[in-house]
Amino acid sequence: MRIRDVNKVELVKEKAVELLVKVGFEGFTMGKLAKECGISVATLYIYYKDKDDLILQVGMEETERMSAMMLADFDPEAPFAVGLKQQWKNRAKAMLENPLSVQMMEQLRTSTYQEKIFERLIETFKSTLGKFMHNAVQRGEIEAMPLETYWSVAFAPLYNLIRFHNEGRSMGGRPFVLTDEVLWGTFDLVLKALKK
Repeated sequence: MRIRDVNKVELVKEKAVELLVKVGFEGFTMGKLAKECGISVATLYIYYKDKDDLILQVGMEETERMSAMMLADFDPEAPFAVGLKQQWKNRAKAMLENPLSVQMMEQLRTSTYQEKIFERLIETFKSTLGKFMHNAVQRGEIEAMPLETYWSVAFAPLYNLIRFHNEGRSMGGRPFVLTDEVLWGTFDLVLKALKK
């Protein structure tokens, strides 16, 4: 039995993300991935049972890596404005530095793989952000609200700005580049909307 080559595994993951974004799940095959990696299809089967196993493993690892970046240095005990700003910094950094991962995660979110891949991630975010929200409500910084409402107000504007930036255009096709001024100006509006 051949031994796993760590460098090849990393190459396979990187090329899998690129290929999934480029051709989608329907167009993704082990043969195409092997060709992109410059390896034989048989080599892929050393690392993964089949196409579904590869997509699940790569999807879970990438999702966990991105979520770790988004939760870095975040303290659910922090004052509301401080904690929300840290979340914006983390999420903007993670998403701007990893646009292909973001696109792949969006594809996974609407696929048959989503339940298995996002199950653990949702629990982690729910408990961390739930505690953060609970603390902010207890301190009288924000009103009590469903987590989904909080997320929609707190992060949807950020995600839209990053999507516009990654696409290079905004509404109506106008050119768009995300600047610190736009990012933090939008953050200030979100903070005003959420704080008591």
